[in-house]
Amino acid sequence: MSILIKKTIKPKKIKKGAHIRIIAPVRSLGLLSEDTKSLAIRKLEEYGFKLSFGRHVSEMDEFNSSSIDSRIRDLHDAFLDKDVDAILTVIGGYNSNQLLKYIDYELIKKNPKIICGFSDVTALGNAITSKTGLITYMGPHFSSWAMQKGFEYSLEGFEKCCMKDESFELLTSKEWSDDPWYLDQDKREFIPNDGYWILNPGNALGRTIGGNLCTFKLLCGTDFMQSMEDSILLLEDDSESMPHHFDRELQSLIHQNDFNGVKGILIGRFQKDTQMRKELLHKIIKGKKELKNIPIIANVDFGHTTPLATIPIGGIVQISVIGDEAKIKIIEH
Repeated sequence: MSILIKKTIKPKKIKKGAHIRIIAPVRSLGLLSEDTKSLAIRKLEEYGFKLSFGRHVSEMDEFNSSSIDSRIRDLHDAFLDKDVDAILTVIGGYNSNQLLKYIDYELIKKNPKIICGFSDVTALGNAITSKTGLITYMGPHFSSWAMQKGFEYSLEGFEKCCMKDESFELLTSKEWSDDPWYLDQDKREFIPNDGYWILNPGNALGRTIGGNLCTFKLLCGTDFMQSMEDSILLLEDDSESMPHHFDRELQSLIHQNDFNGVKGILIGRFQKDTQMRKELLHKIIKGKKELKNIPIIANVDFGHTTPLATIPIGGIVQISVIGDEAKIKIIEH
């Protein structure tokens, strides 16, 4: 059966007035400053959402996280609670893959709802989608909502993907930023967006998989890895990933037995510290014969810069690259 016609579970869209549960499957709410927490709560409530927090969301150990048991309880409670409409993760980190063997996937399948986050949440989201068929979402964390300037594009993307049913074109932001906004909200640097980087032409239709590259690779060879058959691969990484890191990690994915099922690739914007330039990325892509006939678009608004698009994991995306024109359409979300 083609993965495009394979049955998926689309969680119910939310609207203003929805009840959102905040959980910390990676790092703790205690890691955030009081100002950041207050700003995120205020913005979400002013928008019209009702909030609640997992019982263990503020527990914090030597790794700025909490026990597997605490995180699993809050995850399960969020899905079980009939009054909760959607789930936001606090922030990313390094350890959501610790949870995967302990999750009750049947519980999630019977109680489907939106769960949204990015970065290390890549492992959690892709595993849930793989095991249950539930579409999950790569998008803003709870902490992201504390941003006072430059959040408009992120909010619009969240609304289109998590609050509306219609398909939509993923347009580029007008400007972007790669500054530690949470340290000084008044001292911001916004950079004009030069648009999509077209690395390979072509057309593709597929179900989305992936996200943060180094985290997604943790699933390779496990029961939690989704099939790459008829897929659109999403890739991004943070400031710790230099061009040579990205190169070898992409090569590692290419070595997976079902990589030939990948129909297209979307690459998120690189942080400035990575020193990735368009010319370098072009050389990396062109040096891999397996990518020759796959449409590839980079500098897309997802990853560790801001603003941040919301993109479904397990949804259907269409890519079209003709000449110097690139289009990305989110069809099923």
